[in-house]
Amino acid sequence: MSTARTWAVALTGVDGHMVEVEADFSTQTPEFKIIGLPDKALGEAVQRVWNACSNAGLEVPRRRLTVNLSPASLPKHGSGFDLGIAVATAAAGGIIPAETVRSAVHVGELGLDGRLRPVPGVLPAVYAAARAGFPRVIVPYANAAEAALVTGIEVRAAASLAEVAALHGADVEVPDVEPVRIAAPERAEPDGLDLADVIGQEEAVDALVVAAAGGHHMMLCGPPGAGKTMLARRLPGILPLLDDREALEVAAIRSLAGEPIIGLDPVAPFVAPHHSASSAALVGGGTRVARPGAIVRAHRGVLFLDETPEFQRVALDALRQPLESGRIEVHRAGFTASYPARFQLILAMNPCPCGNHGVRGAECTCPPMAIRRYASRLSGPLRDRIDIDLRVARVAASRATSGERSTLTSAIARERVVAARAAAAERWRSAPWRVNGDAPGERLRIGALRLPPQVRAPLDRALERGAVTLRAYDRVLRIAWTLADLAGVSVPGADELGRALFLKRGLLA
Repeated sequence: MSTARTWAVALTGVDGHMVEVEADFSTQTPEFKIIGLPDKALGEAVQRVWNACSNAGLEVPRRRLTVNLSPASLPKHGSGFDLGIAVATAAAGGIIPAETVRSAVHVGELGLDGRLRPVPGVLPAVYAAARAGFPRVIVPYANAAEAALVTGIEVRAAASLAEVAALHGADVEVPDVEPVRIAAPERAEPDGLDLADVIGQEEAVDALVVAAAGGHHMMLCGPPGAGKTMLARRLPGILPLLDDREALEVAAIRSLAGEPIIGLDPVAPFVAPHHSASSAALVGGGTRVARPGAIVRAHRGVLFLDETPEFQRVALDALRQPLESGRIEVHRAGFTASYPARFQLILAMNPCPCGNHGVRGAECTCPPMAIRRYASRLSGPLRDRIDIDLRVARVAASRATSGERSTLTSAIARERVVAARAAAAERWRSAPWRVNGDAPGERLRIGALRLPPQVRAPLDRALERGAVTLRAYDRVLRIAWTLADLAGVSVPGADELGRALFLKRGLLA
C-alpha cells in the first residue's frame, strides 16, 4: 500500500485556500481517521466515504487509513471534502491510478449510495483552484453550470463517485444513476418595476437618480403609504448593469449563501432583511462556519432597511464600519473571515411610531417623548454617513387615481446614471474608486478639486455654526459633484451646492 494525494479547497469567507488531501494505509487493524483540523461535519465524512466507496464498487482495503488535510493549521469545515477524501483513499488502495489525481481538485459531498451532492461555495472554490494554476476540477453534476463560470480551468461534472473514478482511469463499472439536481433559482423581485409607475413624487425620484449616479446612501422619511418602499425597490432598475467581474463577485457570494447559481446576473442585487434581523444576520457570522450576512449579499447592489427604527440599535451601528471601508471582517475564536460589502444603503422610516406626525389632516397620538425616542434609535454617527436625507409626503388622491404615468422611465433614468458615472470615472481615472460616493473627503476639500470660496460659502457657514459635521461637509461635496455630472457641467456651482445641502439636511444654508 502507498500514500496518494489529491486536492480540495477550504473556504474562509470568499477566499479559497488549496488543501492537499493525503491518504495512507498502514496496519491491518481497520480504522479510519481524519486529521488536519476538521470540524464535526468533516469528521462525519468517515462513514459517508466508506459507504459511498462500497456502493460505488470501489472496494478499498480494510486497513488502518489516515487522511491528512494539509496545511494542518487551517480550519476545514463542511462536506465539500468528501469527494477529495474518497478519491485519495481509492488511489492509496490502488483502485485509481495515483498519478492521475495528483494535479486534480475535487469538490463535492457524497451520499451513502455513491452519488455526488451539490455543496455551497463551488464558484469561489473553483476560482481559487484556477488562480492556483490547477488544470482540472471535478464537481457534482448539480454544480456544473456554476463551476463553468470560471475560465482558465477544465471543469468536469460527475453524478457519482464511480463516474469520478472512471474519469481518472479506474476500471470500474459506472452505474446509470439519476444525478442529484437543484431547483432553478427564483428571482426575488418581480419584473416590471419601473420609475414611470411612481406618480407625484418628482422630488424623491430626482433624489433617487442622484443616489444611483453617485453611489450615495439615502434615507426616506415619511408617513405610511407615501411610497418609500416603492421608490427603494426601483433603485436596482436604474443602476448600471454589472460587468462580468462584478457579476462574478455577486455570484460567488450567492454561492456561499447556498443559493443555486446557473449563470451571471447583470442586475444589481436587492436585499431587504426584516426589521427583526439580528446583528449577525446583517453583518454575517456563525459559531463554527462564517456565513455572509445581508450586507455581504447586497455587495454591488442595494441594502434596503424598511422600518429602520424597529431594527436593533446594535445591528444598525454595526453598519457604520462597512459603510466606510466597503468590507466586513467576522472574527471568531478559531478563524477570521473577510467579505466584500460595498453596497448602497437605503433607509426608510416613519416620522413617529404612529406615522402621522406632521401629516396634514391626520392626528398624531404620540407624545413628544415617544417621537424623540423613536428618532433617536438611529444614532448620530449612522445618520452622518447618510448622504441624502429626504422627506416624502403622501400623494394627493386626485393624482393617485388619475392613471397618469411619469415621463421618466427606468430606462431613461439609467441612461442618465450611466452618463454621470462615466463622467465621474473619467475624473477618478487615476484613483481606485469610480463613483463620487466613494471618493475621500480630503480630495474634494483640498487640492485641484477644491471649489471656489464664493461657491462653497454656504457650506462653510453651515460647518462653522455646527449645522453639519466635517463628515457631512464631505458628503455634501460628493453630492454636489454628482449633481454636476448629471447636469453635464465640469465643476459644481452655487446651484449644485445649494441642492446638495438641501438633499443632505433638508434645508438651505
